[in-house]
Amino acid sequence: MRLLANVDDEIAAHSFPATAEELVAEYGDLELELPNGRETFGEALGRLGETTFEDAEDARLAAYSAVSREAIGRANYSDRDAPSIGEDGPEQLSF
Repeated sequence: MRLLANVDDEIAAHSFPATAEELVAEYGDLELELPNGRETFGEALGRLGETTFEDAEDARLAAYSAVSREAIGRANYSDRDAPSIGEDGPEQLSF
């Protein structure tokens, strides 16, 4: 699944370096289809504050890291990993 499928070509053609503010102004209304909803490219990049991207790949990776919880298929699910330090994790079930 490519969350940024409709954004990739647009930002690839943009002139870099570019700030998050410039990208939001130009492409912020483009929608990202997330597994549990939608949000705009602008909403995702808006979470990053004042950031400058050297190229389209930097902007793309930053957007992936900034999407909301709606991008998580099943929150708090893992059948392999122990909880992180400071987390209790989900309650264990016995079958």
